[in-house]
Amino acid sequence: MEPIAIDFEQIVLRHICEVCDRDELLTPAQAFDSGWDYPPRMGMFGVVSPRTCGNCGIESTLWWAVAMENRAGDELTEKQYAVLARIQSEPESILPEAEVNP
Repeated sequence: MEPIAIDFEQIVLRHICEVCDRDELLTPAQAFDSGWDYPPRMGMFGVVSPRTCGNCGIESTLWWAVAMENRAGDELTEKQYAVLARIQSEPESILPEAEVNP
């Protein structure tokens, strides 16, 4: 049995800004055209990178805390842990019917 290929360019996904908590249902193309930094157009599912809307910068993201400020796991906030859990469970965690915490 061959794996099922999913065209994520055509599917609507939840785009949740980890800075301002904006939450929109968009296709990856719509999100990219609106300035979102979100997989699959920007980065990869399951890999920590900024998840931001077109209005927010990356300086308050989980990625920034880990990569630029060298924060260790015990230095992350509860919200950053929630973002990490959501990223690690992508793309399932950002399907429209998924229950998502910030």
